[in-house]
Amino acid sequence: MSAPQTVSLIIKARWIAPVVPENRVFEHCALVVDKGVIQALVPQEEADKRYDAQQEIFLGNHLLIPGLVNAHGHAAMSLLRGYADDLPLKQWLEGHIWPAEDQWLSEDMVRDGTELAMAEMIRSGTTCFNDMYFFPEQVAQAAQQAHMRAQVNFPVFDAPSAWGQGPEDYFRKGLALHDDFRASELVRIGFGPHAPYTLSDEPLTRIATLAQELDAPIHIHLHETAQEVSESIEQHGKRPIQRLAELGLLSPLTQCVHMTQVDEGDIELIRDSGAQVVHCPESNLKLASGFCPTQRFLDEGINVALGTDGAASNNDLDLLSEMKTAALLAKAVAGRADALDAHSALRMATLNGARALGLDEHIGSLEVGKSADITAIELSDLPSQPVYHPVSQLVYTNCGHKVSHVWVAGKALLLSRQLQTLNERELIGKARWWAKQIKGQH
Repeated sequence: MSAPQTVSLIIKARWIAPVVPENRVFEHCALVVDKGVIQALVPQEEADKRYDAQQEIFLGNHLLIPGLVNAHGHAAMSLLRGYADDLPLKQWLEGHIWPAEDQWLSEDMVRDGTELAMAEMIRSGTTCFNDMYFFPEQVAQAAQQAHMRAQVNFPVFDAPSAWGQGPEDYFRKGLALHDDFRASELVRIGFGPHAPYTLSDEPLTRIATLAQELDAPIHIHLHETAQEVSESIEQHGKRPIQRLAELGLLSPLTQCVHMTQVDEGDIELIRDSGAQVVHCPESNLKLASGFCPTQRFLDEGINVALGTDGAASNNDLDLLSEMKTAALLAKAVAGRADALDAHSALRMATLNGARALGLDEHIGSLEVGKSADITAIELSDLPSQPVYHPVSQLVYTNCGHKVSHVWVAGKALLLSRQLQTLNERELIGKARWWAKQIKGQH
């Protein structure tokens, strides 16, 4: 009998839902990790015989899942959580959020807000986030330092902002940032055209060309409200998605965020282009933007990922809570109780998110050869009992606060509910300081 193989980490858990193979839950098994990569998923007794671990963690009442992928957000806007609630999107943005940003946006605000957001996401099981905001270099650096995986999209508008003077300036800074992080294993830089209604044709066409040349993602708010669609028809004589398609902007690299206002032609364009859809149910509900027809998209073979949006319009970044809302909303919209079942909801928050970001070969499922991006959820408390189906329990009960451990590429970001790469007390202090500054001007 050969000697046991030395590995860096073995995690033994009561249940493991790897996402691939589909609809499976393994009991009393172990995940074997070495050099940040998953080596095996085997019964615990077999792990004891075959491997010698430098570190072994036993989670006897836990479910292991792939790390969650939050496919859309504005991390730094966590500092505007609760600042302007219960307002329609246009009034919320133009009357409150944009004026606050005009006054307070800075590198420091973005850095502090991003760190606050990352801490909240890690504590609720997210290992990878997709961000679109100003001062993206601060977001990218913060993610790298916290050892969190991220797609960071630099903003592009026709108008000037705190970060740039106009499209030329945005492109210059954004492409330099892309070069800076080209070799990063954790951070990928993408294009973040805000929305069709804030950009003219020329910069959109340029983004389409550059994205193909660089094989870089495009992240855009699209068909979020009925008003957006009607104004596009009035101004351009076509629906926003049709305009993007004609400008060459729809491809598998394109991540279409929201998609609450769609007709048959829109669905066809998305399907035929291979573009990705990112669904943000709680933000859409709160802003009364409409309903994304999730099950219809899935039935058409369209990849649908899940995002929280920013904490200014949600108001939390708990992707497990978002999974529950997505599953319930999909049933109501489709008029079918079997729409978006629990395993499909988990897949939307993991592998579908990884696919939308072009990372599905590396993350999104607990498969041999993939990065050890792992989340552990404890299912031993009273509201979790009894556990007939752990994935149903995960999706339909409130589990965000039950996340106990999180790893990215085998490195612990959360151990026994304690953050490992961010300082919680410091972040709370900074958030309170910002609230005092901003509230004084409210």
